[in-house]
Amino acid sequence: MHYADKLDEALNRLHEEGRYRTFIDIERRKGQFPHAVWRKSDGTEQDITVWCGNDYLGMGQHPAVLAAMHEALDATGAGSGGTRNISGTTVYHKRLEAELADLHQKEAALLFTSAYIANDATLSTLPKLFPGLIIYSDALNHASMIEGVRRNGGAKRIFRHNDVAHLRELLAADDPEAPKLIAFESIYSMDGDFGPIEAICDLADEFGALTYIDEVHAVGMYGPRGAGVAERDGLMGRIDIINGTLAKAYGVMGGYIAASAKMCDAIRSYAPGFIFTTSLPPAVAAGAAASVAHLKTDQSLRDKHQLQAKILKMRLKGLGLPIIDHGSHIIPVIVGDPVHTKKLSDMMLDRFGIYVQPINFPTVPRGTERLRFTPSPVHGPNEIDKLVRAMDELWAHCALNRAELSA
Repeated sequence: MHYADKLDEALNRLHEEGRYRTFIDIERRKGQFPHAVWRKSDGTEQDITVWCGNDYLGMGQHPAVLAAMHEALDATGAGSGGTRNISGTTVYHKRLEAELADLHQKEAALLFTSAYIANDATLSTLPKLFPGLIIYSDALNHASMIEGVRRNGGAKRIFRHNDVAHLRELLAADDPEAPKLIAFESIYSMDGDFGPIEAICDLADEFGALTYIDEVHAVGMYGPRGAGVAERDGLMGRIDIINGTLAKAYGVMGGYIAASAKMCDAIRSYAPGFIFTTSLPPAVAAGAAASVAHLKTDQSLRDKHQLQAKILKMRLKGLGLPIIDHGSHIIPVIVGDPVHTKKLSDMMLDRFGIYVQPINFPTVPRGTERLRFTPSPVHGPNEIDKLVRAMDELWAHCALNRAELSA
């Protein structure tokens, strides 16, 4: 076996399909986001505006968050010193879990190093706790949920995206006595559409199933205290396990579940992804706790975020661009070809200093490749004007000169 040749083959396939991913080296500047500096490979620098970030509300530079992190760093040092079971649980971790439990009005919360790990570890552990568990998973669930369900060794059923009738068929076909769990999302990140939370909860009640919701793209941004779409819709009490992240609207890092005290205790005790992972640094936990606490009361920031998203969608629609609009803050513009998507992304960056990463298969289906814009409260009128002008010019250029895009 020529291992290097096999690696070349695998990488060349991505290049040939136009799906090879490149990263640009950016330096975020405190107090200036969404503006940043692109450090090019030739040693030069260019000022850019980030339009594809997950720091949805700009909390990564909020003074309350930074002050909490400085205080914890000065008090405890850099790392946690171990796993949660072995010296890695500090007052900062416990404070954050208390904030999260209060946010979701649950008895407890359990902190992980990322929402990916929280999903994977929890969903792969549940069949150990409920022998014979059948998990019903939405077809467009995040990769972390898919991986957790795949690895758990239990039975699984995939229902068509947001298709409650199909979900009902699957539930009705299984043993009424078998333990069941329905796993779905509140906002699906690629199209920005909402899950039918109430209808799924009704089915869960009817068929005796647990409910598991991923609120990663909603926590901090929806609901009167930022607990997510389930809180906004008055349904949070009907969800058994809520997954969320601290790395998007909260601007820091980490993931969690919120559930009953017994559920969190059982996952804590059985999930390898929790047991054998070094805990988050105390400074990160402190910053996340400060961010969660702040956003419980800052409705004005959520309102501004939604307003900016509405403005950008309205203006892009005015250009006649093929955007997807399900009413959320996520704004996908469908290009439909990986090579063209990458070229358009490169031109936005080179000519206009606008950074928006191309999204290709397998993240989205082939033929739906896109640019996905994520406006925030710190994207002001000037930034929006510049983006709209750039898209107007380049989209027209793309339509008239496909040859250049394919070059």
